[in-house]
Amino acid sequence: MKATTAGAAFVAVGAVLWGTDALFRGDMSESVSPAAIVFWEHVVLAIVTAVALPPALRALRRAGWRAGLAVVLGIGVGASAVATALFTKAFSYGDYTTPVLLQKVQPIVVVAGAWLLLRERPRATYLPFLLLGLVGAWLIAFRDPSDVSLGEAEPALLAIGAAALWAAGTVLGRYVAPAFAPRELTALRFWFGLLGAAGVVAVTGSSLQVDGEWHGRLVLLALVPGLLAMLLYYRGLRRTPAMVATLCELAFPLTAAVVPPVFLDQRALSVTQGVGVALTAAVVVGLALAQRTGGREQGVVDSDERALAAT
Repeated sequence: MKATTAGAAFVAVGAVLWGTDALFRGDMSESVSPAAIVFWEHVVLAIVTAVALPPALRALRRAGWRAGLAVVLGIGVGASAVATALFTKAFSYGDYTTPVLLQKVQPIVVVAGAWLLLRERPRATYLPFLLLGLVGAWLIAFRDPSDVSLGEAEPALLAIGAAALWAAGTVLGRYVAPAFAPRELTALRFWFGLLGAAGVVAVTGSSLQVDGEWHGRLVLLALVPGLLAMLLYYRGLRRTPAMVATLCELAFPLTAAVVPPVFLDQRALSVTQGVGVALTAAVVVGLALAQRTGGREQGVVDSDERALAAT
């Protein structure tokens, strides 16, 4: 595929919008139950994708019970509802930067998931990427990686749990992709995610009440770093090779690092966190290069397939 300037720009803008998530989710998560935020976010996304639901349900019936379980439990409940609830809960600790930046470990987890679930065996060169990615995640998670407190560890673990579930959603998305059009799988993701979000509300006993001041923020959260970002990203990928897209995606951690200190009165990244961001970004680019030189047997997932599992 030959890259175009417009295609790369769409990918980069989509990545920038992903990086604004904290702008909408951040302080709201300290005033509104994370379960309620995720529920109403899915209500908006389900309404927007409702037109694709009937053909999606017909495709689901044709796909068989294994694909059905993957879509309902893995992609809808797990990757869409539970992962987003964990991610939102991580924001409630007051750090709006770290949970977003830790999502850059997803491609590393995806390779391991594809190995376990899809039998896509990675080459030996994957191990150094994995180890460096883990080091990068550790550096990002803690302002002082040599002095870790329980208060820092809890939100980091929540964010990593979200990343793992989103990565699992990507792998399962690859598994079921031949049976669904992208718009159908997106609709099923959000509608079954809505059911999963309702389950999270029930299990946690959370209130669904949201003060009026947050209503507009909830809609913007669902539509801007959520749906609009994905639409731009997919449009760009149609004219952008995976390697170029991976480079453009670096706009995501850069935006995520800048938005909280500039707009939300958060502390800037520490030196070690900045090193962690750079290291993790280098690992992601390295994985993309490995894909380009080694082909799909490397077990590296295409950028557009990773995007399918994004929130």
